[in-house]
This record gives sequence, structure tokens and C-alpha cells, in this order.
Amino acid sequence: MEEIPTRRRIRHPWWIAAAVSGVVIAGLVAVVTALIPLSSEAARVRLIAALSERLQGEADLREFHIRVFPSLRAEGRGLTIRHHGRHDVPPLISIEHFSAEGSLRGLLRKHVSRVTLDGLDIEIPPDRNRVDKKTDGPDEDKPGAPSQQSDAARTLVIDELRSVKARLAIIPSEAGRPPRVWDIHDMRMTSVSADGAMPFEATLTNAVPPGEITTHGSFGPWQSAEPGGTPLEGTFTFNDADLSVFKGIAGILSSHGTFGGVLERIDIHGQTETPMFEVKAGGHPVPLRTQYHAIVDGTNGNTILERIDASFLKTSIVAKGAVVGKPGKEGRTVTLDVKIDKGRLEDVLKLAVKSSSPMVGGLRLATTFVLPPGDQDVVQKLRLNGRFAISDGRFANLDVQNKINELSQRTQGKDPAQPEAKVSSRFSGAFRLGGGTLAIPEVTFDVPGAAVRLAGKYDLVPETLDFQGTLFTDAKVSQMVKGFKSLILKIVDPLFRREGGGASIPIRISGNRQNPTFGLDKGRVFSHKRKLS
Repeated sequence: MEEIPTRRRIRHPWWIAAAVSGVVIAGLVAVVTALIPLSSEAARVRLIAALSERLQGEADLREFHIRVFPSLRAEGRGLTIRHHGRHDVPPLISIEHFSAEGSLRGLLRKHVSRVTLDGLDIEIPPDRNRVDKKTDGPDEDKPGAPSQQSDAARTLVIDELRSVKARLAIIPSEAGRPPRVWDIHDMRMTSVSADGAMPFEATLTNAVPPGEITTHGSFGPWQSAEPGGTPLEGTFTFNDADLSVFKGIAGILSSHGTFGGVLERIDIHGQTETPMFEVKAGGHPVPLRTQYHAIVDGTNGNTILERIDASFLKTSIVAKGAVVGKPGKEGRTVTLDVKIDKGRLEDVLKLAVKSSSPMVGGLRLATTFVLPPGDQDVVQKLRLNGRFAISDGRFANLDVQNKINELSQRTQGKDPAQPEAKVSSRFSGAFRLGGGTLAIPEVTFDVPGAAVRLAGKYDLVPETLDFQGTLFTDAKVSQMVKGFKSLILKIVDPLFRREGGGASIPIRISGNRQNPTFGLDKGRVFSHKRKLS
């Protein structure tokens, strides 16, 4: 019988359960067939010794019984296996109860009719607790010489393997952190053998995000020398996944797709739907759909996202990147390159702001996206760094839009009392998001007759602004008003005169997003003039 490898641990629960169940039970039944002439107690002692030798660990079995008539049946309770005899972590494998049924005729054909596991528990320890190999001793990771029992295990076929109430736990490397747990409610495998592909079906509960997974497929044959080369293929559905466990977002996700390849390179194509996806900072649910192509390394759980196509409302997003863990650190970091080529500004703002969208328009955006692990609100730990452009922008608030219309008229030296059709605005610039603060080192805002250049920051949760910059106009300051005010302002025209004509006015925007304050940055007037001179 082959040793169960632990150095390259498989991270996907039904594949772990399939591999462990198939390998261990094949060994159990093979040993049992050799022990039939013995009494149950003698067989229990022999079985413990054989499992300890073949798994290079410490096995224990509380009860074991063999019955030959009217049909062959072996039954055991309280089986535990500690890899390398380790007592610093829970047993690698525990089985509350197991049974094997067959016939003498079937055993002659090296077939066992049915094996049932009740209460299979698999505990995968962290790397740092692994016992190092001794350089001056034998290589403990290599199985011993083949025996009659291991030969029997390789040729034995279990017609049906059933596991109920199984549990998989991956113990984190950091002390005090709870293990990642999957409850595998029901698993069924057929034609289980060491040298063949094993069809399986399973239902289980995913830990994070919590939800129900159903999967069907084929696993094996198990490659003991190179576990990562073990082939698999199948389909899956993932329902009722609650995204609210990730602070800052909410929604119930469902997914389905296909997978295939080998454990160290699992090719996955899938789709997801979240009818009421919500970023809690904004509080407006939207329907979110995605299609994705990912490559998963089943030996460590790292995922390469070849392509993600996401859409909500009238906006589409394309992304690619990776979800990778770092040695010695809990959790995984999501790193993406994200692009929006033909999006809508109002769609994105609906996710981000609590009130109705303050502006509508076309949106182009390209950014890096980094989401590290940790128990923080998504808005606080998310990091972005990119550029954007808004075309044909119009403000939803009529008062604001009217002021923009008026600004455009005045900065062209026209009469604001006779406005033309609503003007559209153009925005473009760079941005960085970190720690819940959106920093904008440069942004331009253009309307007919005026251009604004700004830099500053926006704090997402309190929704406060702090920007300063310059307003460039086609008209002089005195030309933006009529009558007596125009005569008075001719005095200050030289202060704001810019090369090529028009005016250059330092401005500041501050306050709350709902009620921003726009005004002349008086402290910069003379320094601004000196820079222009």
C-alpha cells in the first residue's frame, strides 16, 4: 500500500477525501483479506501493525470484528492514524466506524462489494510543524519494500465506497487561529482502486464563503511518486454562498462550471451570479455576473486567474491576475489587472456612494487591484493604482449642472442669463486607493470655456473632500461679469492673467461630498502669480 503524502498537501476537500479514502481503505481491505483465518483480536493487532508499517506512522484501532457467514464482513471502530507518530497535532486520519462487505467469490476476483465510512476526519497540519528528515538516517518519506499486502492493495477494487459525515480541517500555521473546515456530508465513489480512475460524487459545505458545493467527476489513478500529476475531471455547483463574511460586501453567490487536468494544474471554467451584490459603503445592491477561466494548483491552493469577465447594470469589467498565499502567512492575496473600456460612471458610483449617483457619463478605467487577507473592511484594505477618463459627464443635481452651465458661459465671456444647451464635462486623471482614502495626484475637468486642474484626496467613509488646483478660463476675470462689477474686477485681471489670454485662478474644494465648498484659494493668489510670471 502506498504512503499518504503530506508534504504537498491537497487543498480541495473532495479530492483530499477521495484520495485518502481510496488509499487507506484499499489497504484496510487488503490486510483484512489476509487475516480472515485469525480471531478478531488477533486480526486487530495485525491490522494495527500493518497500517503503522505501511503508512510510516502510528495507527490505533479500538475495535475490530470479522464475520464470514452468511457473507464476509469486516467492521471496525475508533481508527486513528498519526503520520510519523506525531502528537503535537490531532491525528491525520480518524474514522469513527468503518465496514467492508463482500463475498468469498468476489475476493477471489479481488473485488470488495461495499465499503462504508462513518465519521471520517482528516486534519492537515501546517508545514512548520512537520518533523524534519534526519540527514544521517533513512528517508522516512519513501515507502518500504513492496509486500504481499501492498501488492494486493494495488490490484484490489472496491465496487462502491460511501462516506458520510466526513470532515476536513486545515490547521493554520499561526497559533490561535481556527482551522479551515469543510463538512463533507456525503461522498460516493465507485471502482475504487490504486491503479484506476475513480468516479465520485460529493456534497459538502464550503467554509469561506459558507455555501453548499455539489460535485461529480473522476479522480485518479493516484500518482504516489508525484501527487501533483494525479488526473481529475468533473463538474461542480456552488450555491447559497454568503459573501457578507467578507467585511464590506454582501450578496448570495451561486456558481457552476467544469474542471479538468491534474492536481497541480486544474483548469477551471465557470460562471457566477450574485443577484444582489452590494458594497456596504454604497448600500445599493446590483446584479453581478461573471465568467472566468482559472488554473488552480491543487497541491497548495494557489490560483491563476487567466480571465474574468464581469458585468453589472451597463458596465463590463475584464480582469486577470492571481490569488496566492505566502509561506507562513494565513490567507491569500488577490492581485488583479482591471480594465473598463466602455463603462458607465453612474454604475460604479452606485456601488460606492450611499445617495443617488451624483454624476452620469461614460467611463474608461485601468488599475491594479490588490486585496490582502485580514479581518478588515474591504474598503479599508483594498489598494488600487490606476488612471481613469470620464466622457460626456453630466451632474444629476440640477443646481450643480446649472452652475456648470453658468461657469461655461462666464468663462467664455458670454451672458450666463442666456445659457446654451446643457454642457457636458470631461474628467481624466490618476488615482490611488489605500486605507479607505482615495488620493488623486492629478485630475483634469474640462467644459467649454474652462479647464480645471486639481489634486487632493477623498475619504470614502466620512465622504470628505480636500482638493486644490487651478481654474483656467478663456475669458479674463472682468469679462465673466457685467456692468459695474466688470469695471471693478479689471483691477485684479493682472493677478490672474495667463499666457495666451484668459485667466488662471487658484481654487480649493473642501467639505462633505453632499455639500462641498468651492472657492478662491486666497492663500495661493500671490504665490500663484509669481509662478506664472
